[in-house]
Amino acid sequence: MTHKAAIIGIGVPDVLLDVPFSPEKLSRYLADKVEAKQVSITDIYALSGGAIQENWSLNLQIDGGKYDGVQKWVLRKDAPSCVSVSNSRVMEFAILSHAFAHGVSTPTPICLCEDEQVIGSAFFIMEAMAGQAQAHKLARLPAFAHGSPALARQLGTEMARLHKSLPTAELTQRLGQPKPNPQAHILSQMRGYLDLLGASQPVLEFALNWLEDRMDIWQTGTEPVLCHRDFRAGNFLIEAEKMTALLDWEFAGFSDSHEDIGWLCARCWRFGNDHLSVGGLAPFAPFREAYETASGQTINLSALGCWQVMAEIRWAVIALQQARRNDSGQEPALQLALSGQMVAEMEYHMLSLINEIDEDRWQDFRA
Repeated sequence: MTHKAAIIGIGVPDVLLDVPFSPEKLSRYLADKVEAKQVSITDIYALSGGAIQENWSLNLQIDGGKYDGVQKWVLRKDAPSCVSVSNSRVMEFAILSHAFAHGVSTPTPICLCEDEQVIGSAFFIMEAMAGQAQAHKLARLPAFAHGSPALARQLGTEMARLHKSLPTAELTQRLGQPKPNPQAHILSQMRGYLDLLGASQPVLEFALNWLEDRMDIWQTGTEPVLCHRDFRAGNFLIEAEKMTALLDWEFAGFSDSHEDIGWLCARCWRFGNDHLSVGGLAPFAPFREAYETASGQTINLSALGCWQVMAEIRWAVIALQQARRNDSGQEPALQLALSGQMVAEMEYHMLSLINEIDEDRWQDFRA
């Protein structure tokens, strides 16, 4: 039997697509997993966003067990194709569970299924959280026109909480030991991904060479910490100027703490609010104060500028990988195809940053 579901959140509520798994089979699995007499899926629909993985909203009626009653959960599964920088769902669930256990505002992790017979691939279930995640809409709200210091402080505290968490031996075994030189590692990683893509990318290569020549500036000497590595507007839910949950842990791993800060403050994630360096939603000063207070670490602004350049490079590489997913025929999708057209914007940002830093005109965090 073929099941249809609406795509919610893209402004076209009447678009339908096939549900790529059996809701009945999933219901039986969940009933067994949560020790309920019965689990009924009363509604199911695909969530927009999550360009690399698929997210499905599940409205449930559960009879018996720990979750007895009406529940709203999210199922996160692999898309038909992937990008090489993404963690598996098994690893992502382990990282999400670790962050939740250490007090980071995340959805409550419910369960992980590695049995591909249930829906055709590994997946995990987490609690649905309230809030808006579409960054281009948030950036247009009157509440964020001049930036929210309260949100900046919360984001600084949340990020510091993650960076201070000590990974368990099990999580370290899954992620691998931290690289002693995250800067050299990511430079090598980005060069490797560009080589695999094949096509010449001279601006990205120039920016990588620029960063390599300044290795002594952005090597902070601090120990690598657990980073989200996609901590940005669009990957956290906002309600009433407050973050309710940090989402999408598929890129998480060990790195320099400045990578998360530089990614959050990259120009490509400001959505037109260029004067608000924290995701186009908040000013930097209260973020910095909250982060340094909660983490006990001083932010190195010179290193942060280099990580801003790397953020533009890394997003450009991911965009090229997204376009390749469409071009390969594995997963034809307009959203993926258009991602490749965004690379010029990132190239503009990285060249502007390089010029400003070289000419001592860079002012993103000094105001």
